[in-house]
Amino acid sequence: MFNDIGGLELVVLVVLAVLIFGPDKLPKVIQDAARFIRKIRAFSENAKDDIRSELGPEFKDFEFEDLNPKAYLRKQLAENDDLKELKELRSSFDLKKEITDVADAVNGREPSGVSGDSVPAAVNGSAAASGPDLLKKGDKPARDERPPFDSDAT
Repeated sequence: MFNDIGGLELVVLVVLAVLIFGPDKLPKVIQDAARFIRKIRAFSENAKDDIRSELGPEFKDFEFEDLNPKAYLRKQLAENDDLKELKELRSSFDLKKEITDVADAVNGREPSGVSGDSVPAAVNGSAAASGPDLLKKGDKPARDERPPFDSDAT
């Protein structure tokens, strides 16, 4: 119930409770709070039992935690053994290798571990001799020469 409260926060709450209610009234407040929590839990369990009895005998093993989508999916995935194809697909796909191959193709290098057939000729560098290489920077203009004016860039 209090999984997300740390030790320091608990100490601060106790000190605040002592300051607000005082040391003489604090035990009665704690008893009242505990009694209230027990009543809420009993009411909740009675409501769950009533719903189970109204649903009928086919829902005798129904758990309300299954209504949570995460818990339901976790339960269904644990029961299914048909996920072998998904595991095989996951193991066959190597994202790091794919990214490296794309980066090599963009930089004009031969992709590692892949034949040149899978990379287009224009990217692989064989067509670079016949046309301009758009990936390389052009020559720098002379010092006194002004760069061309680009009206779209301003």
